[in-house]
Amino acid sequence: MQDKEPITRALIIGAGIAGMQAALDIANSGYEVVLVDKLPSIGGRMAQLSETFPTLDCAQCILTPRTVEVGHHDRIKLVTYSEVEEVAGQVGDFRVRIRRHPAYVNWDACTGCGLCQEKCPKRVVSDFERGLGRRKAIYTLSPQAVPNRPVLDRESCLHFQGDRCRVCEKVCPVGAIDLEQEGNTIEERAGCIVMATGYDLYSMDRLGEYGHGDLANVIDGLAFERMLSASGPTAGKILRPSDGAEPKEVVFVQCAGSRDPELGVPYCSKICCMSTAKHAMLYKHRVPDGQAYVFYIDVRSAGKHYEEFVVRTVEENRTIYLRGKVSRVFEEGDKVAVWGVDTLSDRQVEISADLVVLATPMIPGGGTVQLAKMLGLHADEAGFLSEFDASMQPVETLRAGVFMAGACVGPKDIPETVAQASGAAAKVLSTFARWGKVAEGEAAARAEDL
Repeated sequence: MQDKEPITRALIIGAGIAGMQAALDIANSGYEVVLVDKLPSIGGRMAQLSETFPTLDCAQCILTPRTVEVGHHDRIKLVTYSEVEEVAGQVGDFRVRIRRHPAYVNWDACTGCGLCQEKCPKRVVSDFERGLGRRKAIYTLSPQAVPNRPVLDRESCLHFQGDRCRVCEKVCPVGAIDLEQEGNTIEERAGCIVMATGYDLYSMDRLGEYGHGDLANVIDGLAFERMLSASGPTAGKILRPSDGAEPKEVVFVQCAGSRDPELGVPYCSKICCMSTAKHAMLYKHRVPDGQAYVFYIDVRSAGKHYEEFVVRTVEENRTIYLRGKVSRVFEEGDKVAVWGVDTLSDRQVEISADLVVLATPMIPGGGTVQLAKMLGLHADEAGFLSEFDASMQPVETLRAGVFMAGACVGPKDIPETVAQASGAAAKVLSTFARWGKVAEGEAAARAEDL
């Protein structure tokens, strides 16, 4: 340990449900936390979900109170729209350089009234809506965004493309728009670091047998979540992207790239069986006269009440499960033809579907591998962070003072993510407590010497 007194302050990279849970556990125990995220607002992937399995609780109803608590917590410093550039030092005194991207909005002056977004004339495809909806050039990720402050997308803004448009600047009642704003670098010091960088989804562009992502009515599970969401692009209605019609036959394809070392990834993404069952159930709730089909290799529903949830999907919602792989998906008129096999009956299956939903693999969140190299951490072949000891020390890394939680370690559902985040927070707190006892012992020794 260094000679000077260690810093009892934590820095968490990633503000999804894992990062927020760890931040709240540490902050509620009396220690300061710096929470960094590359997106303009916190919440991560969970902010894009409609309901959670197996209870079908509203995801936003669970998430929003936590994001608000994090945003207003006296001991949590939010550093959003920012990325970690460099980490130096050691346990007890990490020095972290963070690059803050220009939002072109003075967040200190902005009141979050939304007038700039309302009046902005430029609309572009929204990544948050998985390409199903559009946003303005100046935007917040969602109506529940924390912080509720907009950022301006320089690549989309008419002003930065040579147009004289400065509408947002003209209509802002408090003069918060700053089109000359530049990014800046800040340095934060911390005694411990928690990696919680989350996950992305495998790109459909790389899945040739499913149309390379070029078929309008073939979407991934996260896009279907945005359809189901009341705050999503279709206000909770299930509609075909191509023409806005209600799909009467929907095919859900599990392991679309998972457990496929030749065409995708070799590992199981763990949550897909339950996510697909949830999607099929909610589809039937929205479209009672519709029919859902699920192609699967096998059903992995290991969790409390998970198997019962899948059974409900089959028995109560009449979802047809077909055990077999899909060999080809292609457009056939205004339909999507799905060719596959049912290995239980040993028959070829052809379905003319209105919509196809792919359960694509979970992969490490963007920047995870680069951060791992920066911190000197090990990652596996897929890019997920490696544990110090997967059996007995699952949240510790090979670098002292650096812990990890959530899907950056490997695919997992929300309950497991939250539990692991609390485990990482407990490790941070035990480290701080140990330093406190050492400091008390040194103080007592000095008193005796006097």
